[in-house]
Amino acid sequence: MQSRGAWPAEGLPLSDWRQLLMTMPDSRAPRSVAPANGQSAGQPLRAARGVSGAVPGSGVLPPGVRDLRLDFFRGLALLCIFIDHIPGNRIADYTIRVIGLSDASELFIFISGYAAGLVYMSAVAREGLLFSGLRVWRRVWQLYVAHLFLFIIFTAEVAWTSMKFDNPMYVEEMNIARFLNEPHIAILEALLLKFKPVYMDILPLYIVLLAFFPFALWLIRRSRLLALGISVGLYAVVRYYHLNLPGYPEDAVWYFNPLAWQLLFVIGAILGASTRSFANSGAQFPIPRNRWLLGAAIAYALFGFAMQFLWEHDLIGRVFPHGSEAFIFPTDKTNLSGWRLANLLALAYITTYFLRADSAMLRWRVFHPLIMCGQHSLHIFCLGVFLSFAGLIVLVELDDSLAYQLMVNGAGIAIMIAAAALLAWYRAKERMPRKPNDMSARPADIGSTALGGGSAE
Repeated sequence: MQSRGAWPAEGLPLSDWRQLLMTMPDSRAPRSVAPANGQSAGQPLRAARGVSGAVPGSGVLPPGVRDLRLDFFRGLALLCIFIDHIPGNRIADYTIRVIGLSDASELFIFISGYAAGLVYMSAVAREGLLFSGLRVWRRVWQLYVAHLFLFIIFTAEVAWTSMKFDNPMYVEEMNIARFLNEPHIAILEALLLKFKPVYMDILPLYIVLLAFFPFALWLIRRSRLLALGISVGLYAVVRYYHLNLPGYPEDAVWYFNPLAWQLLFVIGAILGASTRSFANSGAQFPIPRNRWLLGAAIAYALFGFAMQFLWEHDLIGRVFPHGSEAFIFPTDKTNLSGWRLANLLALAYITTYFLRADSAMLRWRVFHPLIMCGQHSLHIFCLGVFLSFAGLIVLVELDDSLAYQLMVNGAGIAIMIAAAALLAWYRAKERMPRKPNDMSARPADIGSTALGGGSAE
């Protein structure tokens, strides 16, 4: 099955795009707990500085202190998704998808699961499972509404572009032809998350995973080993019997199979919940800092890098006997190949081994932009979808030279970072202390908060 999430490696060259277009008639976590010491979440660089209450030598932050590693790598994943989504983009040869058998999609889902376990396990301890589950479903509703708005606006953008340049190939390649031909059916299928244009597969996956997370949270509380066992069992059954959720049109299935990808999300959630329990009780953290385990993770990561390098440069046949590459390639992204899962877990272990949550490196100014993007992941993801398609238009209609590609990527990243900075500034201003009897309070402060406001990270 051809990967819709890795167009730079598998899509049409831009020269072919231009020729076709001229001749045809027709790859956020929930809101975290309030930062300690009255600190605003709009001040990411102070989140891990001078923390009291941390377990000495553990690298684990105490409750109420934000783990900037999650924001950093989530921001990195979002920028890589934007770059990878531009077909024929040579800059995509330098994103995280080329360093192993996994890519930004696995990173994003793993971090989302970890953050969900970290945040909602604390919420369960404070508020109980029922109320915490309702909080999860409120977040699911916010994501669902955001997805529908994204779907409508993106579809309109593609349709307008196709009409503007009189080229129906945009409609075909962005997978919205069905919507224009039979909108009465396509809209219903979109509401059911079965109809998804290109670029918009990962958000419905996250919505489905988070919708079932309260049940997983209940299992994790009872027994983490039981929760993991059920998740692994479902993953094995799904891969053996080739099960998937139906898509649209009738013969389509989900590009990211939630029945398989739930394993990565659950593993992340278990680790996040364990991290919070460790910080609260000082008990032994379930993943040991073991040199042998580190060596195995590094060995597999190097193996993944070598195999991906050989595949990207069409060298597999020169190194391995003919046909043997089918044992690994193409890695099944739809059903989360075990090779991809193991690669992400190996990289995650190596990263957490050397980069602790209280590392001073996370406060370096050079990392500010990525951290801000990660802290506003929903907004930045939606923006990245529009920018990826806008970049495609520029490269197809104007010029696909390396200079233009550098300009498109640089401009897109700059816009995403600027948007994240604006959101961080706005949130910080919102949370500033107000004087008594100040009548300039924002509307969300007046009356009830029953509309479900809050962080949209």
